[in-house]
Amino acid sequence: MLRLSGLRPGEQLVLVGDMVAKGPDSAGVLRRMREWKARAVRGNHDNHLLRHRREPERFPKLKALAQTFSEEDWQLLESLPMWLRVDEQHVVVHAGFLPGIPPEKQNPEWMMMLRSMDSEGNPTAELDGTPWAALWQGPPHVFFGHDARRKLQLRPWATGLDTGCVYGGTLTGCLLPERKLLQVPAQQRWAPVQT
Repeated sequence: MLRLSGLRPGEQLVLVGDMVAKGPDSAGVLRRMREWKARAVRGNHDNHLLRHRREPERFPKLKALAQTFSEEDWQLLESLPMWLRVDEQHVVVHAGFLPGIPPEKQNPEWMMMLRSMDSEGNPTAELDGTPWAALWQGPPHVFFGHDARRKLQLRPWATGLDTGCVYGGTLTGCLLPERKLLQVPAQQRWAPVQT
Protein backbone atom coordinates (compact mmCIF):
# COMPACT_ATOMS: atom_id res chain seq x y z
CA MET A 1 0.00 0.00 0.00
CA LEU A 2 2.82 2.42 0.84
CA ARG A 3 4.49 1.73 -2.52
CA LEU A 4 1.21 2.06 -4.42
CA SER A 5 0.37 5.34 -2.69
CA GLY A 6 3.70 6.93 -3.54
CA LEU A 7 3.80 8.20 0.03
CA ARG A 8 7.26 9.15 1.22
CA PRO A 9 8.58 9.33 4.78
CA GLY A 10 7.58 12.67 6.26
CA GLU A 11 4.25 12.81 4.42
CA GLN A 12 1.19 12.27 6.58
CA LEU A 13 0.12 8.63 7.02
CA VAL A 14 -3.03 8.09 9.10
CA LEU A 15 -4.36 4.69 10.24
CA VAL A 16 -7.95 3.95 11.27
CA GLY A 17 -7.13 1.79 14.30
CA ASP A 18 -6.78 -1.89 15.17
CA MET A 19 -3.05 -1.87 14.52
CA VAL A 20 -2.61 -4.77 16.96
CA ALA A 21 -4.09 -8.24 17.47
CA LYS A 22 -5.26 -8.43 13.85
CA GLY A 23 -2.25 -9.90 12.03
CA PRO A 24 1.06 -11.72 12.43
CA ASP A 25 3.30 -8.87 13.67
CA SER A 26 1.59 -6.28 15.87
CA ALA A 27 4.86 -4.99 17.32
CA GLY A 28 6.17 -4.64 13.75
CA VAL A 29 3.17 -2.51 12.81
CA LEU A 30 3.86 -0.18 15.74
CA ARG A 31 7.55 -0.03 14.82
CA ARG A 32 6.61 0.91 11.23
CA MET A 33 4.25 3.58 12.56
CA ARG A 34 7.11 5.15 14.51
CA GLU A 35 9.44 4.97 11.49
CA TRP A 36 6.88 6.77 9.32
CA LYS A 37 5.75 9.12 12.10
CA ALA A 38 2.24 7.88 11.31
CA ARG A 39 -0.83 9.08 13.14
CA ALA A 40 -3.65 6.75 14.15
CA VAL A 41 -6.80 6.47 16.19
CA ARG A 42 -7.47 3.88 18.86
CA GLY A 43 -9.43 0.85 17.72
CA ASN A 44 -11.30 -1.63 19.85
CA HIS A 45 -8.52 -4.23 19.53
CA ASP A 46 -5.90 -1.67 20.53
CA ASN A 47 -8.08 -0.84 23.52
CA HIS A 48 -8.50 -4.52 24.47
CA LEU A 49 -4.73 -4.87 24.62
CA LEU A 50 -4.41 -1.78 26.80
CA ARG A 51 -7.10 -3.17 29.10
CA HIS A 52 -5.21 -6.49 29.24
CA ARG A 53 -2.16 -4.63 30.49
CA ARG A 54 -4.19 -3.17 33.36
CA GLU A 55 -6.37 -6.26 34.00
CA PRO A 56 -4.58 -9.35 32.62
CA GLU A 57 -7.14 -11.76 34.08
CA ARG A 58 -9.94 -10.24 31.96
CA PHE A 59 -8.18 -10.77 28.62
CA PRO A 60 -5.99 -13.87 29.08
CA LYS A 61 -5.85 -14.65 25.35
CA LEU A 62 -3.80 -11.49 24.82
CA LYS A 63 -1.00 -12.51 27.20
CA ALA A 64 1.37 -13.87 24.54
CA LEU A 65 0.85 -10.84 22.30
CA ALA A 66 1.34 -8.40 25.19
CA GLN A 67 4.69 -10.02 25.99
CA THR A 68 6.01 -9.04 22.53
CA PHE A 69 5.59 -5.30 23.22
CA SER A 70 8.28 -2.91 24.35
CA GLU A 71 7.60 0.01 26.67
CA GLU A 72 7.78 2.23 23.59
CA ASP A 73 4.97 0.17 22.01
CA TRP A 74 2.80 0.57 25.10
CA GLN A 75 3.40 4.32 25.14
CA LEU A 76 2.37 4.57 21.50
CA LEU A 77 -0.88 2.66 22.14
CA GLU A 78 -1.65 4.78 25.21
CA SER A 79 -1.16 7.97 23.19
CA LEU A 80 -3.71 7.11 20.49
CA PRO A 81 -6.65 9.52 20.38
CA MET A 82 -10.22 8.36 19.81
CA TRP A 83 -10.50 10.55 16.72
CA LEU A 84 -8.27 12.98 14.91
CA ARG A 85 -8.56 15.80 12.43
CA VAL A 86 -6.55 15.23 9.25
CA ASP A 87 -7.30 18.66 7.78
CA GLU A 88 -10.17 21.16 7.79
CA GLN A 89 -12.48 18.82 5.84
CA HIS A 90 -11.55 15.32 7.04
CA VAL A 91 -11.47 13.42 10.33
CA VAL A 92 -10.66 9.82 11.22
CA VAL A 93 -12.32 7.58 13.80
CA HIS A 94 -12.08 3.83 14.23
CA ALA A 95 -15.75 2.77 14.25
CA GLY A 96 -18.05 5.74 13.96
CA PHE A 97 -19.85 8.78 15.25
CA LEU A 98 -23.38 9.14 16.51
CA PRO A 99 -25.23 11.22 13.90
CA GLY A 100 -25.87 14.84 14.79
CA ILE A 101 -23.17 15.08 17.48
CA PRO A 102 -19.89 16.91 16.80
CA PRO A 103 -16.73 14.76 17.02
CA GLU A 104 -15.48 16.46 20.18
CA LYS A 105 -18.69 15.52 22.04
CA GLN A 106 -18.85 11.85 21.00
CA ASN A 107 -18.82 8.93 23.43
CA PRO A 108 -15.37 7.23 23.32
CA GLU A 109 -16.83 3.72 23.56
CA TRP A 110 -19.02 4.22 20.50
CA MET A 111 -16.09 5.69 18.58
CA MET A 112 -14.47 2.25 18.91
CA MET A 113 -17.56 0.01 18.58
CA LEU A 114 -20.38 1.66 16.58
CA ARG A 115 -21.75 0.02 13.43
CA SER A 116 -25.44 0.88 13.20
CA MET A 117 -28.38 2.82 14.53
CA ASP A 118 -31.34 0.58 15.40
CA SER A 119 -34.97 1.20 14.44
CA GLU A 120 -35.45 3.34 17.57
CA GLY A 121 -32.41 5.50 16.82
CA ASN A 122 -30.14 3.87 19.40
CA PRO A 123 -26.50 3.07 18.67
CA THR A 124 -25.44 -0.56 18.34
CA ALA A 125 -22.28 -2.49 17.58
CA GLU A 126 -24.35 -4.95 15.54
CA LEU A 127 -25.12 -4.99 11.81
CA ASP A 128 -28.87 -4.87 12.41
CA GLY A 129 -30.15 -1.41 11.66
CA THR A 130 -29.01 1.45 9.47
CA PRO A 131 -25.28 2.00 9.04
CA TRP A 132 -24.37 5.08 11.07
CA ALA A 133 -22.44 6.43 8.05
CA ALA A 134 -25.65 6.58 6.01
CA LEU A 135 -27.05 8.99 8.60
CA TRP A 136 -23.97 11.19 9.11
CA GLN A 137 -24.69 14.59 7.58
CA GLY A 138 -21.25 16.20 7.93
CA PRO A 139 -19.21 18.21 7.68
CA PRO A 140 -16.60 16.97 8.34
CA HIS A 141 -16.12 13.98 6.07
CA VAL A 142 -15.32 10.94 8.25
CA PHE A 143 -12.98 8.07 7.38
CA PHE A 144 -13.41 4.93 9.49
CA GLY A 145 -12.64 1.21 9.71
CA HIS A 146 -14.10 -1.48 12.02
CA ASP A 147 -16.97 -2.63 9.76
CA ALA A 148 -15.38 -5.23 7.45
CA ARG A 149 -18.62 -7.15 6.97
CA ARG A 150 -20.14 -4.20 5.13
CA LYS A 151 -16.94 -3.83 3.10
CA LEU A 152 -16.18 -0.51 1.37
CA GLN A 153 -18.75 2.11 2.34
CA LEU A 154 -18.99 5.23 0.21
CA ARG A 155 -21.39 7.76 1.68
CA PRO A 156 -21.69 11.50 0.98
CA TRP A 157 -20.05 12.41 4.32
CA ALA A 158 -18.35 9.16 5.41
CA THR A 159 -16.05 6.54 3.90
CA GLY A 160 -15.66 3.10 5.47
CA LEU A 161 -12.25 1.71 4.52
CA ASP A 162 -12.34 -1.72 6.19
CA THR A 163 -12.42 -4.25 3.35
CA GLY A 164 -11.35 -7.24 5.41
CA CYS A 165 -7.64 -7.54 4.63
CA VAL A 166 -7.06 -9.64 7.77
CA TYR A 167 -9.82 -12.01 6.55
CA GLY A 168 -8.24 -12.40 3.10
CA GLY A 169 -9.98 -9.41 1.47
CA THR A 170 -8.17 -6.22 0.49
CA LEU A 171 -6.39 -3.38 2.22
CA THR A 172 -8.03 -0.09 1.27
CA GLY A 173 -6.57 3.37 1.61
CA CYS A 174 -7.50 6.84 0.47
CA LEU A 175 -5.27 9.65 -0.77
CA LEU A 176 -6.26 13.14 0.27
CA PRO A 177 -7.26 15.74 -0.71
CA GLU A 178 -8.52 14.11 -3.93
CA ARG A 179 -10.10 11.13 -2.08
CA LYS A 180 -8.55 8.64 -4.49
CA LEU A 181 -9.13 5.08 -3.28
CA LEU A 182 -6.33 2.50 -3.42
CA GLN A 183 -6.68 -1.25 -2.86
CA VAL A 184 -4.16 -4.04 -2.42
CA PRO A 185 -5.21 -7.70 -2.12
CA ALA A 186 -4.29 -9.54 1.07
CA GLN A 187 -1.33 -11.87 0.74
CA GLN A 188 -3.16 -14.40 2.88
CA ARG A 189 -5.92 -14.74 5.47
CA TRP A 190 -4.75 -14.07 9.04
CA ALA A 191 -8.06 -14.55 10.86
CA PRO A 192 -11.22 -16.59 10.26
CA VAL A 193 -13.88 -14.80 8.25
CA GLN A 194 -16.48 -13.20 10.50
CA THR A 195 -20.09 -14.21 9.99
